Amino acid sequence: MPTNPDLAERRPGQVPLLLAITNRAMTDDFHSRLAELGREPLRPAHGYTFRYLAGHPGATTVDLAAHLGITKQAASKAVAELQDWNYVQRQPHPLDKRAQSLTLTERGREYVRLADQLWAEVEQRFAEVIGPDRLAALDRDLRAYIDHVYGDQPVPFRPVW
Repeated sequence: MPTNPDLAERRPGQVPLLLAITNRAMTDDFHSRLAELGREPLRPAHGYTFRYLAGHPGATTVDLAAHLGITKQAASKAVAELQDWNYVQRQPHPLDKRAQSLTLTERGREYVRLADQLWAEVEQRFAEVIGPDRLAALDRDLRAYIDHVYGDQPVPFRPVW
């Protein structure tokens, strides 16, 4: 039984809230590990930026902004921070002289590998709380629901602002 009084009773409609709180707890755990490793103060939006650029090398700031659902100015600010920390580089766009292509640097690609490792550790700690069988069942259930909602449409992989 949960020790937090806000979570003591099961109420209809609470699962989405519990999923959001769990996501926050896992994200806080992840960022604590980053801080322990002395990494820059990266935010969740940076993580989505890393993931997008890892899968879309050469994307522009406009592409990134559209993907994240933010303004071009906000995307430019995030890219500038990541560039200052040597995670992202800008290069002239091969087709559009006004745009710049964004790519992860080797340090950026290394960060994606580190993030994968740290998320696996967060998931392992979750499995230690609920058990590996329940984690596997939860994984299947979440995938089934996502498939039900999105079917064969692309699954949006971006923050909920």
